[in-house]
Amino acid sequence: MNSKQTISQWMENNQSVFTEMAKEIWENPQIAYEEQFASELQMSALKEEGFAIQTPVGDSPTAFVAEYGSGKPIIGILGEYDALPGLSQTVSTTHDEVVPGGPGHGCGHNLLGTAGVEAAFALKNIMDSEELKGTIRYYGCPAEEVLSGKTFMAREGVFDDLDCALTWHPGTSNMAVNLSMQAMVSVKFHFKGTTAHAAGAPHAGRSALDAVELMNVGANYLREHVLDGSRIHYVITNGGLAPNVVPDDASVWYYLRAATKDQVEDMLQRVEKIAEGASLMTETQVDSEILAFAYETLPNEALNDAMYENMNELGLEPFTPDEQSFAQALVDTVDSKVVEMSKKMFGKPIDEMLPTSVENDKSLFGKTMGGSSDIGDVSWITPMGQVMTTCAPVGVQVHSWQATASFGSSIGFKGMHLAAKTMAWTALDLLENEELLEKAKKEFAEKTKGKPYVPGIPENVKPDGAERVKDPVVMTS
Repeated sequence: MNSKQTISQWMENNQSVFTEMAKEIWENPQIAYEEQFASELQMSALKEEGFAIQTPVGDSPTAFVAEYGSGKPIIGILGEYDALPGLSQTVSTTHDEVVPGGPGHGCGHNLLGTAGVEAAFALKNIMDSEELKGTIRYYGCPAEEVLSGKTFMAREGVFDDLDCALTWHPGTSNMAVNLSMQAMVSVKFHFKGTTAHAAGAPHAGRSALDAVELMNVGANYLREHVLDGSRIHYVITNGGLAPNVVPDDASVWYYLRAATKDQVEDMLQRVEKIAEGASLMTETQVDSEILAFAYETLPNEALNDAMYENMNELGLEPFTPDEQSFAQALVDTVDSKVVEMSKKMFGKPIDEMLPTSVENDKSLFGKTMGGSSDIGDVSWITPMGQVMTTCAPVGVQVHSWQATASFGSSIGFKGMHLAAKTMAWTALDLLENEELLEKAKKEFAEKTKGKPYVPGIPENVKPDGAERVKDPVVMTS
C-alpha cells in the first residue's frame, strides 16, 4: 500500500468522525464573526490531535491557525464555517425552516471547513508514520460571507510564510476552479441632514434620505460606464423613522465588484464622487466606511492540475437511488430556466444531475465569474489551488434553502470527503515533490509580476467582535 492509499484508508476508517462534525456545524449555524460553535469544535478536535493552536487571529475571536510539523515546506489548508442569515432549513425537499428567519448553511461552509480539518488529520497521520518533514497548517477562517475574515488575517501576516495554500468549495460539479472570482469592496455611505416637520416646515429640513436616493440614481447611471462584468449592488440600511419627519440620518450599503482590485478602486472613486454630488445637491454631509475589500482570485494552474489529477484518480462515490430521488425533488422546486442555465455555467454543458465526472477546463483561465471571495487575498500572497465537488444537484443555487438542505444531507457529505482526500493527496505531493512546488511558485511570480500584496482594507477598520479579542495565545495538547 503506497502513501496515498494509506491516507485514503485512514480517512475511510475515520469518515464518520468528520461527517458528524459537519453535521453538528450544520445544526448550529452562526453568521459572520459569531461562529463560536464551529470554531471551538474544530479547535478542540485539532488540539486533541496534537496541533498547536494560535487564537485569536486578525482581531477576530473566532479565527485561528492550527499547525503540525516543522520546517519547510509549509502547506496551508483554508477552512470556513460561517452561515448565512435567513436560510434556516431542514434536510427536506420542501421549504421548512428549523428556526423562522434563522441562519443556515446555504453556502456549505459546514462542509468546507470540516474537509480541511479532515485533510489535516490525515496528513498528520501519514507524517508521523513515514517521518515526513514539513509543516501543515489549517486556517480556521471566519466571515467569508461578508468577504473580510481572511483579509483581516492576511493583514496580520499569518499567510506570509506559506509555500502554498489549498482550498475547495461545495458546488454542483467536480472541477478544478480555473476561473477567477471578482475583486470587491463593501462600503457604507452615511448622510447627515436636518430634521423638520415634513408638512409644516419642509423648507427647514435637509433630507438625508433624499441624498441617499439621489446617490442611488447617480450610481444607476454609472452602470452604463463601467467595464463589462462589473457589478454595483446596494441596499438602503436606514431611510428615516417616520414619513412626517424629514430624515436627518440615512445610510446606504454598496458592494462594488470588478475583474481586478485596481478596477474596483477606480469604481469606488467614482461612486465616492457621486456621494459627494448627492451631498451637495441636498445640503447634507456624507462620510463613508469600508467594511471589506477583497482581491480577485489568482488561480494557479500547476496546483489546480495536481488537485484535478488526484481528484480524478480518487473518483466520487456513486450516489444512491435515494440520494438521486432527493436531488430530483430539490431540482423540481427550482425554476426550469434557472436549471437549464446552471447546466452551462462553467463552459462545458453538464448532463448529470449529480455529476460524478471530474473536469479541468483550461479555457476558463483568464475568465471571471460573478462572485467574490476573500480567498482572493490569500491567492495574491502565496500560490493557491482550488477545486469544487458535487455537494448539491445541478440547478440548485448556493445561498438558497435548497442548498442548505443538500449541504446537510449525505450528498453534501460525499462531496466533502472527496474534497478532503483531494487536498490531503495534493498536500502529500507537495511535501514529497519539490519540483511541483517550485513550478507553482514560478507561475505565481509570473502572474503577480512582483506586485506586492497590500491589504485593501484600511488599517483602522476592525472586524465585528474585535472588542472581545484578548491577547493571542498558543494552545498545545
